[in-house]
Amino acid sequence: MAVSRQRRRETIDALRAGTVPKRGLDLLAVGMDRFAVAVDSELESVRAGAGRFKAVRGEYGAGKTFFARWLQERAKRAGFAVAEVQISETETPLHRLETVYRRLMERLSTADQEQGAFRSIVDAWFFALEEDLLQESGGARLEESVLLERTNELMEKRLASITKIAPTFSATLRAYRSALAEGNTAEAESLLAWVAGQPNVAASAKRRAGIKGDVDHFGALSFLQGLLVMLRDAGYAGLVVVLDEVETLQRVRGDIREKGLNALRQLIDEVHGGRFEGLYLLITGTPAFYDGPQGVQRLPPLAQRLHVAFGAEDRFDNPRDVQIRLRNFDINGLIEVGRKVRDLVAEGSPAEARIRQLVDDSYLATLAQSMVGALGGKVGLAPRLYLKKLVGDILDRTEQFPDFDPRKHYGLTLAGAELSLEERAAATAEGLGIDDIELKL
Repeated sequence: MAVSRQRRRETIDALRAGTVPKRGLDLLAVGMDRFAVAVDSELESVRAGAGRFKAVRGEYGAGKTFFARWLQERAKRAGFAVAEVQISETETPLHRLETVYRRLMERLSTADQEQGAFRSIVDAWFFALEEDLLQESGGARLEESVLLERTNELMEKRLASITKIAPTFSATLRAYRSALAEGNTAEAESLLAWVAGQPNVAASAKRRAGIKGDVDHFGALSFLQGLLVMLRDAGYAGLVVVLDEVETLQRVRGDIREKGLNALRQLIDEVHGGRFEGLYLLITGTPAFYDGPQGVQRLPPLAQRLHVAFGAEDRFDNPRDVQIRLRNFDINGLIEVGRKVRDLVAEGSPAEARIRQLVDDSYLATLAQSMVGALGGKVGLAPRLYLKKLVGDILDRTEQFPDFDPRKHYGLTLAGAELSLEERAAATAEGLGIDDIELKL
């Protein structure tokens, strides 16, 4: 498969920084084939108007974030808009759905626009409404004022079910169109920001739409319905929303945890109940979140909705289940992803032959085994650091310096400052000092 220079650069740059790439994950995917058919089928059902919910479980390092972004990338290629929200105890608590909605809108992404895609979606929707009106009129040109009025009428029809419970949604969009027609771009932007859940919107903009206050918990859910209508009419297949790191609920105060778990139950019920047609909602969490006393099990109705009886052998797991589990990386998977990255860097490089010769499969295996050894044998913790070192310390140098030989000139070193809490705990548990770990390859 031909890979563009930009995709290659973005992927390699992210790995060099020790982060999960935002795009190009199909270039690195290992073990995702077993989920692809089920995921594609579920996305197709959402395209047809269904709502779907999926829970992903995996230990730290099992690739939950990677899986979520792999699915988002797959969805965008299929015509979906996507948004990923990191659930956080302080910044994005799950029980504050108005905050979750605001983060969702901030991170709204399409195949054409990486983030902040709401404005382009709204404009595409109004353009689609105008096109529908022009077709109804047989292509006859309408005066601007007439087109604006009739577009607003059609908008009200399309949003009728939402307007019954959240009349401010259509009222604000109508005011947005009016502000644009007058050339008042600043006020129009303020109105869209309010619809997207942003606080501190100018009072003058609110007066134009006849609105007060900010979008609340209940308004957020209704506005999400409105967004789904706009996406459908504007030609998108639907919306994929990822709520990542939901396990942070285990660390919050008891009453806050109960509210968060109940908010999750509410979302699941309303997705399954048909309120959010065209929505694919995915959550990620650790096994402790799903099975432990401080997580899902504290709310029996939620535990019932998420329960799956996993067998001893994960090769027989059903990828269509409401909850799926990710396999922890084994050493062979680590070597395989290293090979993919090596080939990605080598392809098209002036030093391709040297890279393939010096960073061969044998060297990749030695590096992988050394990294896993430094982390107490926990393969699941190794991928981030393994790929970071492979790209930044080894492949970059092999490509740039003709006399660099990783077997002669490189020793694996881990510094405490570059380790996450989990990686640091694994390294120190192995009896290695966290300030400077050097392993000879």
